[in-house]
Amino acid sequence: MERIIGIDPGSRITGYGVIDADRGQLHFVACGVVKTTTSSPFSYRLNEIFDGINEVVQVHGPAIAAIEEVFLATNPRSALKLGHARGAAVVAAMQNGLVVFDYSPRAVKQAVVGYGQAGKHQVQHMVRVLLGLSGSPSADAADALAVAICHANQLQL
Repeated sequence: MERIIGIDPGSRITGYGVIDADRGQLHFVACGVVKTTTSSPFSYRLNEIFDGINEVVQVHGPAIAAIEEVFLATNPRSALKLGHARGAAVVAAMQNGLVVFDYSPRAVKQAVVGYGQAGKHQVQHMVRVLLGLSGSPSADAADALAVAICHANQLQL
């Protein structure tokens, strides 16, 4: 059995999702978001992301981290901020000894929905179905669970 944390980085909200993958079976463990204080300077928000992911990793004990790559945003400033947020999450995982795998948004959607251009609602729905959840997680948490599911699928290959 492999415990995987999926991370959907964001400078305001970083989603996380933890699952267990056991011989093709997926089991939900936890999900949520790390919300940063938007009124704080950006460097403090990066530290909030680091601390939040660090705490989730220490509480749930995943062995592997799967994180979504930065998509090419139309606004270069937004892409840079997203890259910084992603870096804070990666460092938190690495500081806890996790192996980190990167997945493009297209690969994640393809793995979970079967269509690389799927919308957020489609991803939320399929995450709910694949993990047998009674309700839909928030969009950011669902995206993070989708990243973890994507990695679990790679383990099967």
